[in-house]
Amino acid sequence: MKRRRFIKSFVLFSSILFIKPSRLFASINSVRIGQRAPLFLLNGFNKANPNKKQWSLDNFSGEWLILYFYPKDFSSGCTLQAKGFQDNLSKFKKLNSSVVGISADNEKEHESFCTSENLGYTLLTDTTGEISKSYDSWLDPYSKRNTFMINPKGIVVYKWIGVRPIGHAQEVLEELIKQKKMYA
Repeated sequence: MKRRRFIKSFVLFSSILFIKPSRLFASINSVRIGQRAPLFLLNGFNKANPNKKQWSLDNFSGEWLILYFYPKDFSSGCTLQAKGFQDNLSKFKKLNSSVVGISADNEKEHESFCTSENLGYTLLTDTTGEISKSYDSWLDPYSKRNTFMINPKGIVVYKWIGVRPIGHAQEVLEELIKQKKMYA
């Protein structure tokens, strides 16, 4: 038994030694606070604007953007998180901010989810995970549950990694109020 544990430890330690540190920590360090947010151009759905098919980061310039990544429409955690943002949507709007969700779900699934849960904000489709990867938020085949706060100039000012859905929207709202005071 001790030999087996030793071999496992040795293999783990060896792999850490020989893997490039940048590869090990890339997902932690790619999106940095104080730097420009990675650009995106994605299809999506917003029931308030059903004829619009594509959104980019530029669509939100001049306002605060709460960009959250989540695994799957209609899953229990994702539904709780989405409803949390919806319940606070009027407060976010009063603070000159937009909420946008990104997942690997297609536009039809987003439309169904928005309709079913009465969501009044945009959900974007990242089926290949390209944009999720640029935000360190991809674990094939799903987006990871991370949130980024982007100021009106397109700079990431705060990020939440490994979000717990319950109470997250309120936590983001409180941080937005703090950030707006700092940037005022």
